Amino acid sequence: MFPLQDGVAKRYPPLVTWVLIGLNVGMFLIEASLPAGAREQFLMVWGLVPARYFDPGFPSPEGLTDYAPFLTNAFLHGGLFHLLVNMWTLWIFGPAVEDRLGHRRYLIFYLLTALAASLAHAFANPHSLVPAIGASGAIAGVIGCYVRLFPFARLVMVVPILFFPFFFEIPASLFALLWFLSQLVPGLLTLGRAVGGIAWWAHIGGFVAGYLLTPLLHRPRGDFRPFYGDEGWYGFTPDGRRLRRP
Repeated sequence: MFPLQDGVAKRYPPLVTWVLIGLNVGMFLIEASLPAGAREQFLMVWGLVPARYFDPGFPSPEGLTDYAPFLTNAFLHGGLFHLLVNMWTLWIFGPAVEDRLGHRRYLIFYLLTALAASLAHAFANPHSLVPAIGASGAIAGVIGCYVRLFPFARLVMVVPILFFPFFFEIPASLFALLWFLSQLVPGLLTLGRAVGGIAWWAHIGGFVAGYLLTPLLHRPRGDFRPFYGDEGWYGFTPDGRRLRRP
């Protein structure tokens, strides 16, 4: 099940979302340009290795630079598919959230959820030596904010059945519930185990942080310009609900 389109009307260009996507793509190109050994070292330095902060066998962190991976890991990716999935998801959910929070608040929000995701992963996997990388924790925060702002928005989804795509609509709240459960169950099963693969608790921590931070960083309603008459598409209202026909 993969999101293709949301129906929330946006009044402002998603400048920060564009910049974030550009930064992630730029960092991936830098990673891809490195030789294999140098790339592994690069990811060990700038990816989040929880054992670096919890294992007494590692030197104690000194200064802010040693804690930079709690944020820098959110701009690194393990492969092209990893990057494309994350950036597509950010492109689907980010513009509507940025529109409602405003550019500056949205950037602060994104960095805070990236930090929350990193902390959740580190505390859940304190002895892991595998560098955690990827924007998915911060994007999970964007999804959490989206569902809080637009619980009844309609998302256009696609499910590939054999070689044929099946399209349907789903409320954002149901999508978020199914997505969150798909992270929580394996997260609980792997809690405390130093395993590689998907950073389940980064997703959980990012989502919860995004959901809770939303009312604190929401743009004052007086700052919004009114919707124009044609803002809303595919039969959706500006907040993403399906229009009801008389």
